[in-house]
Amino acid sequence: MLSSSVLANAGKSIATSRRDEVYVAAVPLRAAKGPAQLVISTAYSLNLWDLQHFIVIINSSSSLHSQAVVYDFQPEDPESIDVAVAALSGRNVPGVILTRTLKKLPKRKCWFVGYSENDAIDAANRFNEGWDTDLRINHHDCRNYANGIVEYLTGTKAVLEHLRSSSMARDEMSLPRKD
Repeated sequence: MLSSSVLANAGKSIATSRRDEVYVAAVPLRAAKGPAQLVISTAYSLNLWDLQHFIVIINSSSSLHSQAVVYDFQPEDPESIDVAVAALSGRNVPGVILTRTLKKLPKRKCWFVGYSENDAIDAANRFNEGWDTDLRINHHDCRNYANGIVEYLTGTKAVLEHLRSSSMARDEMSLPRKD
């Protein structure tokens, strides 16, 4: 018969061995159909860093979450011309945090940035509860959101600045992944 202290320690090691993977991915900005969308798509294809939209992906080690979960902070109506004009002029626009699942991680422009020692999905939800959803370009936007949530989950500060300065991000090579 196992002692209660052995069972307690086994439970602790199982709980602390969980490591959810955290990724950052760049995706095209959304814009109104027509010329604006063409410009945004071209900027994305040319790897213009400042015209990328950043999302955070959690690949949970839990059997409860078989798919990766995406966290995305963007304007409530990203395809509205009025929202684009307001955002580009430096005014606040209503933002929203979107959450969705992915069957698999993107193959391009997706970088492994660290592990969350705790349940990353629960932690991300706690982070989101405190996130102000007024969006302001270059002050409180997808970059600030990605940096903030990655720091909250992994302890890594200024992850986007690190990725931007790394040759891996410029050359579109991914950081090591656990596929």
